[in-house]
Amino acid sequence: MAFELDPRLAGSSIELGRLGRSRVLLKNNAHFIWLILVPETAVTELHELPAEQFDEVCYLTRQLSIWVKDAFHVDKINVAAIGNIVNQLHIHIVGRNRGDVAWPGTVWACNEKRPFSDAELLDLQTRFTLAFNSTRSS
Repeated sequence: MAFELDPRLAGSSIELGRLGRSRVLLKNNAHFIWLILVPETAVTELHELPAEQFDEVCYLTRQLSIWVKDAFHVDKINVAAIGNIVNQLHIHIVGRNRGDVAWPGTVWACNEKRPFSDAELLDLQTRFTLAFNSTRSS
């Protein structure tokens, strides 16, 4: 059975590319650099992944966190795998700055939304591709 991205994730984000056996999405809210790592698996909990894939997901979470921190000069990185609304396993990696529209609260409770412009998306896609030598999935 082919992997299918949950429609709620697909509808609120832009796919930046693939890293290993995971998709990397960008939440379409320009107030934050908010990545979502989606392992291509049917399991719904991080601890249910086979050991090798678990290690890969942890490594990718670390690499994406480092990239967001260094490339976008954020003050804080928030990482979460909650999955109460979207059951598909996914990990949020969110760059936060003191004084951003949601600070110090959570990004989930923030009602401020601003989609990325085409130019911003092109810049982010290019930066991601250069940093990770990634290709987009179709």
